[in-house]
Amino acid sequence: MTSRSGPSSTSAERLLADIHRDQWGRLLSVLIGRTRRLDLCEDALAEAFARAASRWPHEGVPRNAPGWLYTTAHRNVIARLRSEAVAGRKAPLLAVRETVSGSVDPDPDQELPDERLQLILLCCHPAIEPASRSALALRLVMGTSTDEIARLFLVPTPTMAARLTRAKKKIVAAGIPLRLPVEAELADRLESVCRTVYLAFTAGYTPGSGDDLLRADLAGDALALARILAALVPAEAMPAALVALLSLQHARRDARVHEGELIRLADQDRGRWHAAEIAVASRLLDLIPPASGFTEALRLEALIAREHAIAAAASLTDWSSVARRYEQLEVLTGSPVVRLNRAIAVAEVDGPEAGLVLLAGLDELIGEGHRLHSVRADLLRRTGAVGEALDAYDRAIERCSNRAERTFLERRRGELSDPVPS
Repeated sequence: MTSRSGPSSTSAERLLADIHRDQWGRLLSVLIGRTRRLDLCEDALAEAFARAASRWPHEGVPRNAPGWLYTTAHRNVIARLRSEAVAGRKAPLLAVRETVSGSVDPDPDQELPDERLQLILLCCHPAIEPASRSALALRLVMGTSTDEIARLFLVPTPTMAARLTRAKKKIVAAGIPLRLPVEAELADRLESVCRTVYLAFTAGYTPGSGDDLLRADLAGDALALARILAALVPAEAMPAALVALLSLQHARRDARVHEGELIRLADQDRGRWHAAEIAVASRLLDLIPPASGFTEALRLEALIAREHAIAAAASLTDWSSVARRYEQLEVLTGSPVVRLNRAIAVAEVDGPEAGLVLLAGLDELIGEGHRLHSVRADLLRRTGAVGEALDAYDRAIERCSNRAERTFLERRRGELSDPVPS
């Protein structure tokens, strides 16, 4: 029988939240691999977490908490499979993988393997709509909420929920297996997988709605998956470029937030950046030659990230190099977000007026987010156009759903005086 620690409501709830954040994808991937029923596994695992939330604060936390959750979820799936078999008077539906020992009731103290990479590859199967692959991987592998995914993809939550449901039904109907694909299949899916991992990383460093700040843990998980992928296909440049980029950005994790507030890159304490990680990523980047497509986009982004990472102070950043790399990246991708970032760099080289020129026409391309208005407000502020800057800050604040970012914008606006009537 599994031993338990003494009951503590607060510690049990905190532990359960940590496991949900850190282990959701790992638990779900093993569960799908053993039962092959994606349509049942997600609900069964959620039910196991709910059962733990009601029992652990009073009964104590199991010695192997992730194993307890997996075993409980596994039993839920098996029970539903048996119900299906009885209701349909069909042959047994217990499609349990042969590598599992004879019992369909696993040991709650077992050590679980990490099959998240297989789950990402499953989500990026060619049978899945390209628009759904990254979203599905974020939901299944990272446990990102549907609301948060919808916000990242700039679509309504019901639209994203329907998209995720269709993708999961496609996997079940097509009988797509959870396994590592052969080399040829992996090559075909490599770009989708890399884009998925990058998006998961971005989710960790994109402030959500409400009071959420940053989730360096989520970004760290994505970086770990990128490293696994790079080790799996060492001859491919794309995963290596991805690892270099994510490592350079993740090295700043401890300086991004201070006392509950977001800290801009220019204001971060560079002494808190992880210099050893920057050095390793820089050496890796030097080994990646110029390429094309998404590989080159990752390489260019990594080169930009390195310019920031190696500058001893914000004032020592080689903005000319950053602006040049962003121009190359914009030509390659045509992305309005790249244009926005390029405008910031150009403003550092040629002045805020030059940056404002590059912002022209971006309103319709970027959508309803706050960042364009925030950048415009900052550049207008620097030109001395106080009234226009105040208007831009108002638009940014109105569209900003994150408390910490909104507080920052409100403070910046408050530092400006109302324009004197002419």
